[in-house]
Amino acid sequence: MKNKQDKVIISCAVTGSVHTPTMSPHLPITPDQIAEQAIAAAEAGAAILHLHARDPLDGRPTPDPAVFEAFVPRIRAATDAVINISTGGSTRMTLEERLAYPLRAQPEMCSLNMGSMNFSIHPAARRISQWQHDWEKPYIEGMEDLIFRNTFKDIRHILKVLGDDCGTRFEFECYDVGHLYSLAHFVDEGLVQGPLFIQSIFGILGGLGADPENLVTMRTTADRLFGRDGYRFSVLGAGRHQMPLVTMAAIMGGNVRVGLEDSLYIGKGKLATSCAEQVAKIRRILEELSLDIATPDEARAMLGLKGANATAISG
Repeated sequence: MKNKQDKVIISCAVTGSVHTPTMSPHLPITPDQIAEQAIAAAEAGAAILHLHARDPLDGRPTPDPAVFEAFVPRIRAATDAVINISTGGSTRMTLEERLAYPLRAQPEMCSLNMGSMNFSIHPAARRISQWQHDWEKPYIEGMEDLIFRNTFKDIRHILKVLGDDCGTRFEFECYDVGHLYSLAHFVDEGLVQGPLFIQSIFGILGGLGADPENLVTMRTTADRLFGRDGYRFSVLGAGRHQMPLVTMAAIMGGNVRVGLEDSLYIGKGKLATSCAEQVAKIRRILEELSLDIATPDEARAMLGLKGANATAISG
């Protein structure tokens, strides 16, 4: 959904749980690094900051609320960006672990994967011969035999304990057309109310490929299921597909997501030095296309968020 007067929301996914420290020296690992990169991304134009946590000693993904507490309040104090906490965590985490910090923080927004899936980057392990940490190689290779779980019961539980009970709204992450139909099921059941914020994801092995035709398919399917005025559309492209696909999404009236969770690169063969570098690049592209960038408060209004002061995050 995007009318002529609407602005483009830039989301930034700061670190994620898929990439490992060996893959880029610029991937933020420690609370200081995550906070610094998130704040810089907001200053560059990101209205929404999507956050995961990592063990500061070796960079492995962690659901530990104490680690989140070491950087989320700092981000809240330094910027007015919308804080969006992952409920996906990683393929190794239980649902209880994934929800531990979101339930404590009661943020304005959380991500919510709309189904279980094979989610893997295991072929990437073949390209790396030297690893910084012992956990990295088995972590990447092990994705070949793991399922990224989110059953209908899991989703319903998250909608209840975070949505209904905490007033948190969701970035509905859809990796395939079927995920849109799963979201429509929850809308039909009365468990989800608009405005919907649908994040379509392309280029992950196990999900839709990063083909322009697939982006069109997701957009037109969402139009049929929810009506053009019933949702806000956003796109992330994994790896080298990041900038082309998000630019296409914006031209089609959608919103965009960048960040080192989604791609480690700023251009062909060139590692991004920060999330802010990616935000600045997509902002320049959008502005050169005569598109306006939404501020955090404009994003809050567009997505019907409860406001930063209604969370349990100090700052």
